[in-house]
Amino acid sequence: MGMDFTGRVAMVTGAGGGLGKQHALALAARGAKVVVNDLGGATDGTGGSVSAAEAVAGEIRAAGGEAIANGASVTDFAAVQAMVRQAIDAWGRVDILVNNAGILRDKSFTKMDLADFALVMNVHLMGAVHCCKAVWDIMAAQKYGRIVMTTSSSGLYGNFGQSNYGAAKMALVGLMQTLSIEGAKNDIRVNCLAPTAATRMTEGLMPEEVLRALRPEAVVPAMLVLAAQDAPTRAILCAGAGTFEAANITLTRGLWLGSGEQVPEALEARLDEVRERSGETVPQSGAAQGSNEVSLAMAQAATTSAAV
Repeated sequence: MGMDFTGRVAMVTGAGGGLGKQHALALAARGAKVVVNDLGGATDGTGGSVSAAEAVAGEIRAAGGEAIANGASVTDFAAVQAMVRQAIDAWGRVDILVNNAGILRDKSFTKMDLADFALVMNVHLMGAVHCCKAVWDIMAAQKYGRIVMTTSSSGLYGNFGQSNYGAAKMALVGLMQTLSIEGAKNDIRVNCLAPTAATRMTEGLMPEEVLRALRPEAVVPAMLVLAAQDAPTRAILCAGAGTFEAANITLTRGLWLGSGEQVPEALEARLDEVRERSGETVPQSGAAQGSNEVSLAMAQAATTSAAV
């Protein structure tokens, strides 16, 4: 087995069932010691019991692995810090964080209650922020860390009835972009996984044969690659039904139109050229947009002065 996690300590949130459970089992099977975190609530975030996490931890131990169960809500930073201390006390380090915990409160935007919007943002986005913050200095000090954010096609591409979930999932991509830059010097690699899987959160939405193809186990290889020693950084890997893709936030070459009075009309008329995708790039930082804009402006200035 090429990908060996022996000696590594992994923390997986929302690991009491579905995808998170498969992530935890797979990491443990390849030698990682695993903190199995799950609030044990319903898919809408209500309720809570550590029994789901305990069951998965028990399964890992029964197979000869090492695991601790933890029932913290990722929305509670103090509880998340205590979970990290629990891992450090037991095993002395934290190498891998898989931010998988999430809830759904689906409704069309017109019918959505703002409290349901805020709660979904809080669990997905702030939950991941809390976990990242709690392990960040530890990973920096040991000069090693692998963080996997769970994003979604609903965030990358939109999905009716999921404005709250989509906003939170896209926010995690933005978090990943900056953390990967800040973590680079200490070998903290940060990536996103966009899974398509049939779990409690998708029950009753698809026919049986589709559900079989979309079993959560099929997503796990992408998580393992993103959590491995040789992981990339700043990747958005998509996975489902045995297929793997990558998503990118790109920048077109752009078009210099200047700043004259007629520019709004010119931009409107030439919008297709501005949006033309041949030769687009994947910027390595936000500064790329500004440098592209300035270089096109400078090139234009040079042409103009040469023509004078």
